[in-house]
Amino acid sequence: MKYRLCQLCRMCQLYQLLWCFLQISFFILIVSATTFGQINHDLKVTLHPDSHRLEVVDKITLPPASTSTEPFHFTLHQGLKPEVLYKDTILRKNFGAEAGKFFRNNPSIQSDNVTLELFEVKLPPGINQFTLKYQGEIFHPIKEYGEEYARSFSVSPGIISPEGIFLSGSSFWYPHFVDELVTFSMDVELPKGWSSVNQGARTKRSTSADSQRDVWVMGKPQEEIYLISAEFTEYGQAAGAVDAMAFLRKPDPQLAQKYLDTTAQYLDMYRKLLGPYPYSKFALVENFWETGYGMPSFTLLGPKVIRFPFILHSSYPHEILHNWWGNGVYTDYEKGNWAEGLTTYLADHLIKEQRGTAVEYRRSVLQKYTNYVTANKDFPLSEFRSRRSAVTEAVGYGKTMMLFHMLRQQLGDQVFIKALNQFYRKYKFKVTSFDDIETTFNKVTDDPLALIFEQWVKKAGAPSLRVHKATAKPQGDGYVLSAIIEQTQETEPYRLKLPIAVHLEGVANAFQTSIDVDTKQHHLKRNFPARPVRLDVDPEFDVFRILDHNETPPAISQVFGAEHVLIILPATAPESFLQGYQDLAKVWQKGRSVQLDIKLDNELDELPTDRAVWLFGWENSFRPMINKALSDYDYVDKEKTIHIDSTELKRDQHTVVIMARHPSNSAYALAWLATDNVAAMPGLGRKLPHYNKYSYLGFTGDEPTNVFKGQWPVVNSPMSIAVLQSDDKEVEPTIAKLAPRVSLAQLPPVFSEARMLQDIKYLASDELAGRGLGTAGLDKAADYIAKQFSDAGLRPCGDGPDDYFQIWTEKVDKPERDVTIKNVVGIIPGTNPEWDGQSVVIGAHYDSHGLGWPDVLAGNEGKIHPGADDNASGISVLLELGRLLGKKWQTKRTIMFVAFSAEEAGKLGSLHYVRQAKKYPVSKIMAMINLDTVGQLGQDALIIFGTHSAREWVHIFRGAGYVTGVPIKQSTIDTGNGDEKSFLDAGVPSVHFFSGARDNYHRPTDTVDRIDTAGLVKTAAVLKEVVEYLAARPEPLTSTLIDTKVTPALQKVQPHKRRRVVLGTIPDFGYTGKGVRLDGVTPDSPAYKVGLQEGDIIARIEDTVIEDLQTFSEVLKALQAGSEITVVFMRDNVELSVTTKVVAR
Repeated sequence: MKYRLCQLCRMCQLYQLLWCFLQISFFILIVSATTFGQINHDLKVTLHPDSHRLEVVDKITLPPASTSTEPFHFTLHQGLKPEVLYKDTILRKNFGAEAGKFFRNNPSIQSDNVTLELFEVKLPPGINQFTLKYQGEIFHPIKEYGEEYARSFSVSPGIISPEGIFLSGSSFWYPHFVDELVTFSMDVELPKGWSSVNQGARTKRSTSADSQRDVWVMGKPQEEIYLISAEFTEYGQAAGAVDAMAFLRKPDPQLAQKYLDTTAQYLDMYRKLLGPYPYSKFALVENFWETGYGMPSFTLLGPKVIRFPFILHSSYPHEILHNWWGNGVYTDYEKGNWAEGLTTYLADHLIKEQRGTAVEYRRSVLQKYTNYVTANKDFPLSEFRSRRSAVTEAVGYGKTMMLFHMLRQQLGDQVFIKALNQFYRKYKFKVTSFDDIETTFNKVTDDPLALIFEQWVKKAGAPSLRVHKATAKPQGDGYVLSAIIEQTQETEPYRLKLPIAVHLEGVANAFQTSIDVDTKQHHLKRNFPARPVRLDVDPEFDVFRILDHNETPPAISQVFGAEHVLIILPATAPESFLQGYQDLAKVWQKGRSVQLDIKLDNELDELPTDRAVWLFGWENSFRPMINKALSDYDYVDKEKTIHIDSTELKRDQHTVVIMARHPSNSAYALAWLATDNVAAMPGLGRKLPHYNKYSYLGFTGDEPTNVFKGQWPVVNSPMSIAVLQSDDKEVEPTIAKLAPRVSLAQLPPVFSEARMLQDIKYLASDELAGRGLGTAGLDKAADYIAKQFSDAGLRPCGDGPDDYFQIWTEKVDKPERDVTIKNVVGIIPGTNPEWDGQSVVIGAHYDSHGLGWPDVLAGNEGKIHPGADDNASGISVLLELGRLLGKKWQTKRTIMFVAFSAEEAGKLGSLHYVRQAKKYPVSKIMAMINLDTVGQLGQDALIIFGTHSAREWVHIFRGAGYVTGVPIKQSTIDTGNGDEKSFLDAGVPSVHFFSGARDNYHRPTDTVDRIDTAGLVKTAAVLKEVVEYLAARPEPLTSTLIDTKVTPALQKVQPHKRRRVVLGTIPDFGYTGKGVRLDGVTPDSPAYKVGLQEGDIIARIEDTVIEDLQTFSEVLKALQAGSEITVVFMRDNVELSVTTKVVAR
């Protein structure tokens, strides 16, 4: 028997460690004299949580071929006192010398208070079935299991308690017959209100006056039998042919729904990629202590882990996939655990690939191996069993993952997928090794793979590379590129398929290919039609290898992976700080073989150059060395503040961690940690090892909470070198684009691009003629939105109980007249009576500019302004979220879906909503989210305006970006242009989702063909995460809107001062520094004609200093058409100026 559990949050197979510990350290059971195949257990189990006891009747059926006259042997948890219920069957407990035949030590093996007993059973001739009856206590209190870097996990091999029940193979709660697969049926009797879970299919559930009964059946061979039980609230929905289930310890329909939806997504993706899911269900099960285990057909998560939002699209898919690899196709651990690496590749790596960050992920995998695995610690993949340290993780997970990546690169995606499919079909529910993988892959390719598996699986180590002497020589009509690529490792050369990229003068896209390298020194020679100016070797980290330290940014893993570390403390720091720093150092040393020394800064004249160095403390006298080491990066130290890429970290608010390379020996790390909060130090000890890939970190509070993190850019990589020109011609350094890659599989989106596009097509159609205020087209849009709300299951919340419309009359100008205006309002009512009247408002305006009213650019009068981006796009996202959540979501706090009218006429719709809110008053609005102009995202980051309005916004959107993989730029700018402004002025924390300014803004060219539907899905994904968080958050947001400008009771329509001129600049709304940075300029505009361009920072117009976008806007509003202005701007840190004339809008 093998014990396979996979633990979330990089805690895979912890229990497997315990099993290996039992086998290796205590020499459990050697192979019985008689071995046989599959065994079936027909179990009737009664559980007594209060007394920690169980009663079992187990009808055991051995394979027909096992009718031997030799006795059989099994192990069982001590104290269960089994009795045999079959006549002529002899059962006896083994003692002394007889037991010694089956144990390497003695018959009672104890580890962590788990004591096993060995029994012998002899059956009558021709009989292969007998029944055991046993009962007793299994109660092993939860204990902490430590690992290096202060990581620790709470474990129990088996526990029956009033809080819950956890029984698995390592509990030995059922008879174990050597190392055989089992099938089972299980009839479980529980206290009333309790439920049970195992890997089987539940065929019956019944309730009596004082008990609960569950019946489970598993007919597919398993490595062990689980039994999990507690007082669960159960949720479920169909995911194709599979039941998606959630078992929670407290009712939480919103959390359950998130997991059920995510389960369905990943089951569908992996089914299409690999083949049918091997079980009838996948269940999320909440444990009663913090765990993250992956079993066949379910995962067992602790109450905190289960609520980490990032788990859904990081570790959770990893556990789902293990049902194909590890819990579907089994691993022969004696020949190497391949399942963790393959699961990592098709889960963790695939998610990064889908989000466009696979290159960085592979680089971090190679960096971890480079930093942690020294030659004396390395081992071949054939010897990997489970993760128990950073070294075993770097090899067993990282190297195995890269093996499969290299196989994919060699075979191509389609052949690689075909091989995976064949391997899965052939070996489902069988024990397999790397040899079986090699055999299967060899059958789908003409290229023999024996050498690949030999060098990567059976041998330790990795190649290290060097490229030099790259030279371009003119020849005929083209050029010849020559270079030398060396393998610099001490061992024999590897056979590599090595990707290269050649950047050619005047060519936008790099030339890319792969070359075969199998010698220590490879001479590259290739002809090109254009001049080669740069050569990159393995630019996207496709080959498993030892990295040169200049290929990676300075990272925390470099100091944690060092074998010799010096920590330097500030001698002038208070005693409490010195003690805190020393305690932190001891925590990091726990469980590690590192040589760690601690000295005060006044004991040293200079930094040693033969080891990694930690500097602790703001007042550390060696702090200037960090400045020296980071001279190539965007880093400024101003004593009480640190500035990194326009982000400011303050000494009185932040704990900072900064990584650099030792200025005197770049092979070693130089790290700086500084805090003025002693209470934060224990938390830093726990958390920092989990941030191993980062170059800089900022934390706040005692916990402490991470608020800022990032990596320095890579500079001076030796694998990307300039090509020398033999004719001595000077060439501009060209950085060409690498070809985009397609991910191996795509996650089915929760949101429909097609539906959202259909919404926009209708709203931006000629039939609606631009949805101008007071027009029939706008009325048709309102009717369409109300119908979509109704179809989605949103309840009406207009002027009447069954009405979606708020209707009123406003006086407008140009020409002056009265118009009837409609807001469209639907809701998902909250279920928490204590939050009655509270709401979260999601809004988007549905009006546009019609034929050019109220604000039209010169020459566009009378033309239809379709308003596809502004703002049919926002309405489409609003409707799509309503469709997803309206009929199945049970929210604790009411969610308002509001389509505002008359935004273009001065936010009249949102002002009316704020004034007239009664049942859900402004004072109880937790937050407002405005979706306005979100249809042209492309590859840009989603911009969020207004995050200054509550302290929590920055953390909420950082989390949403991580969970969804959508890049987000947060801006504290209050543009004052959107409907969120009405809510901000009323004191409601409000934000505005925005995809960026484009050259068709408020123009007839704002058409459907410019819409990026993939960007709409990204926007909707972020919106969903934020809304779900706000709907369940118990506390209100911490508003920073101290003085509201207008109270709801007194709000009137504000005069709308409009800009009459155009300069033609497109601002970078994500920029938070001084001035206005440009994201581009519109064609044929004044800005375009005088040469302003993307990246320029406007610092001054005439004598007015431009502090921010608001200042910039006010200056332009004061100008007349034809006004001549001088624009002072910064470009590449050089001040320049141009003079131009603004033109009429």
